[in-house]
Amino acid sequence: MRYTGNPFPALVVALALGAVPAAGQSLSALERRQTEVDSLLAELAQPGLPTWQAVEQKILSAWERSGSDTVDLLLQRGQEAIEADEPGKAVEHFSAAIDHAPDFAEAYQGRASVYFQQEEFGLALSDLQYALALNPRHFGAMNGLGIVLEQLGENRLALDILRMAQEINPHRETINKSVERLEHQLGEARL
Repeated sequence: MRYTGNPFPALVVALALGAVPAAGQSLSALERRQTEVDSLLAELAQPGLPTWQAVEQKILSAWERSGSDTVDLLLQRGQEAIEADEPGKAVEHFSAAIDHAPDFAEAYQGRASVYFQQEEFGLALSDLQYALALNPRHFGAMNGLGIVLEQLGENRLALDILRMAQEINPHRETINKSVERLEHQLGEARL
């Protein structure tokens, strides 16, 4: 049975999940996308999933849709600037996306990756925290946060974050290798 009364409870749930509709995006569209992502994340968490790359790509594609053509274009331009090795332009595009949609986790994630490449670990850490506050299951942001924390010498915290990312996405080799390396460094290697 679908609830057709006051949309306030659904909005509270959306806010709690860090999923706030962008300008022009209806709550029902947000709910459908969230349901799709929930299902894909449950599938991705299955060990030995032969189609994990396709499932992961569907999740990433869903996360890259802000609900605003302008913000999506800014995100795309930021990603293109990274590929063209133009970090300054990338930061400008991601920052503009954040200005237009401060509730869009992917813009923070993108800018954090640029800051990390520039060894601006404090700025990267801040943006990753925002991305995870908005999307607590973003395994890419968790991976980035783990890497930044390791760079800052916070290996215990890095391992904890990377293990959480590994639970969500047990297939990413970079996450698995980082977990293995940190477990070994901290004397927690699994048998």
